[in-house]
Amino acid sequence: QLQLVESGGGLVQPGGSLTLSCAASGATFAYYSIGWFRQAPGKEREGVLCFSRSGGSITYADSVKGRFTGSRDNAKKTVYLQMSSLKPEDTAVYYCAARLGLCSGQLDEYPFWGQGTQVTVSS
Repeated sequence: QLQLVESGGGLVQPGGSLTLSCAASGATFAYYSIGWFRQAPGKEREGVLCFSRSGGSITYADSVKGRFTGSRDNAKKTVYLQMSSLKPEDTAVYYCAARLGLCSGQLDEYPFWGQGTQVTVSS
């Protein structure tokens, strides 16, 4: 079992930056790929970006390419999502999720989820 806790959300002005953290416990973190997903009001949850076990990343949402990046620190069992040039349409609850094996952009392939952290982009 793997437990995940997101943090770092909040209110930010358009054009601003924010870094989210996803801290894991309860299992061997290095075995898991960690995905970031988001769900905006009235919309389906979508895949944003995933960090593989080796530390590489795959961006699933075209709308965040060039603006969202991040990293993982296996020693700290933490993955970071660095968001810049934020737009109002980035407003959503952001979730991290974990799965054994390779990254995937499919929600149902992730058995472990955090509780989410709210990001609001507004002036």
